[in-house]
Amino acid sequence: MSFQFELQHVDGAARAGLMTTTHGMVQTPVFMPVGTQATVKGLTPEQVASVGTQILLGNTYHLALRPGDELIAEQGGLHKFMNWPKPILTDSGGYQVFSLSSQVKITDEGARFRSHIDGSLLELTPEKAVDIQQNLGSDIAMVLDECPPGDSSPEILQKAIARSILWAARCQKHHSRRDQALFGIVQGGTSIALRAMCATELLAMDFPGYALGGFSVGESPDAMHAALPECAAMLPELKPRYLMGVGRPIDLLAGVASGIDMFDCVMPTRNGRNATAFTYDGVVKMRNAKHRRDSAPLESNCPCYGCQNFSRAYLHHLFAADEMLGPTLLSLHNIAFYLRLMADARRAIEERRFTAFREACLARWHPQT
Repeated sequence: MSFQFELQHVDGAARAGLMTTTHGMVQTPVFMPVGTQATVKGLTPEQVASVGTQILLGNTYHLALRPGDELIAEQGGLHKFMNWPKPILTDSGGYQVFSLSSQVKITDEGARFRSHIDGSLLELTPEKAVDIQQNLGSDIAMVLDECPPGDSSPEILQKAIARSILWAARCQKHHSRRDQALFGIVQGGTSIALRAMCATELLAMDFPGYALGGFSVGESPDAMHAALPECAAMLPELKPRYLMGVGRPIDLLAGVASGIDMFDCVMPTRNGRNATAFTYDGVVKMRNAKHRRDSAPLESNCPCYGCQNFSRAYLHHLFAADEMLGPTLLSLHNIAFYLRLMADARRAIEERRFTAFREACLARWHPQT
């Protein structure tokens, strides 16, 4: 297998590492912009790369429905199809099946659901999830799991764990691409005991990497932050640890402090499209009237194209005039900020000052966080 992970620096529980994949190396901790449907919304691959993106995320559910994973395979795989030569991680589609579809029947065999596009009846089994991701040709694929809501009862969580373990074993058995790493996903809500039970079973399967799923699905941020250190410590030290779908800057730093290596979330681009920017001085709402005559850049030390070339007044104008360039520039800036945050966290880990770095960030963001 072409996938490797090297743990290079440790500062407390915080880690800095290096992943080697078929399509290149990735320094961790890392944030992965979300390209759900083979595109990061509103941005070209060149723009996404310009701010230092190392790896993107694509979605099995959406790409299987449209345009179809077999078509993408015919076109040379997802990297070629979307003109992204760097690494790609694809999630299994499980979260989308359980969150987007109004009519889902889940059994040990798989999930039967209605397409959110045309209402057609579809089935996603562990084997099918693997087949789709192998057709896409991502560098990292995820096992199919069941992701229950954050307020689920212990009984529901236990059933989801048992099914996720069963599905993980079937995914591993069916997976055959040697140039693609398959990661396991630990479920269990905020229950340390249930997480430990799930992790024990999955670690015995010896996946090359592990994710924590089922966070940021309705539980409070405080509950998630409290559970993360113990949950991360359950995962192998010498394999990458991925916290799925968690995305406020404060959450990313809590994850890094707990020993997490990889993150993804739609928040940077979704908020950017809605005139909200993330900066080291906190959240900035670009529709606010106070920006109308502000000639300063959004963030003076940000290297993104928007901050280097335009004023807050111009950005405010774009949103007031409903011009599509506004969402593009703020989406790009937000991705740039998330990547800078992870790069700065890595430097702090290397220099053994991560706790001070995190505390300084939280102090500047308070009380917005």
